Amino acid sequence: MRALFVAGAGTEIGKTYVTAALTRRLRAAGRPVRALKPLASGVPPLDHPDFADSDTGRLLAAQGLAVTDEAVAACSPWRFEAPLAPDLAAAREGRSVTLADLVAWCEARIASAEPGTRVLIEGVGGLMSPITAGESGLDWVKALRLPVLLVSGSYLGAISHALTAVETLRAHACPLLAVAVSESAGAPVPPETVAEAIGRRAGAPAVCLHRGADCPEALAALAFPAEPPPSPDTSA
Repeated sequence: MRALFVAGAGTEIGKTYVTAALTRRLRAAGRPVRALKPLASGVPPLDHPDFADSDTGRLLAAQGLAVTDEAVAACSPWRFEAPLAPDLAAAREGRSVTLADLVAWCEARIASAEPGTRVLIEGVGGLMSPITAGESGLDWVKALRLPVLLVSGSYLGAISHALTAVETLRAHACPLLAVAVSESAGAPVPPETVAEAIGRRAGAPAVCLHRGADCPEALAALAFPAEPPPSPDTSA
């Protein structure tokens, strides 16, 4: 498994938080990783003081990369200022994006990654959020054929939203690696309770991430499993 897709059960629930935390954990363990956000809305210009708080800015920081034109373009080639669905944000700027171009770009980055490097591709919005005039994040996932790390919140209703996304992935034969439950502010129950409920029904591991805490090793191990030792040579 060279790459995985980070998808959301909804919008603004912590995809970038999870992707950045996972990236930092893998780097701290000496595991090479590239975190990409190919399609990003609500991204201010590079010289704007709020750029560091954008999704692209956070992923660059997690990778220890300086904010340069080259680094930003290599992480997020399709960036739009308006915090809208990408097709609407692009139209405001007289631009457009096609699924074919998006998929080709992602596949090229996976193919060009150094051996042993894990590539994390973060989607946009929720799983069914539109990315072009006629296609959704689900179409992007299906085209790339990558294992999915589904990010859920822990807010009231998160269990239903997460399991609906799980069933959607299953119905379209998209492999689910795990569910990451990102703690929601003001949630009525601990995120562990939400993760346990999702995990029992999802048929995949569910891991909890607290706000401000490091990424759990359990999630890093799922995203970047240790390679088995080579088989002994018995030919001699």
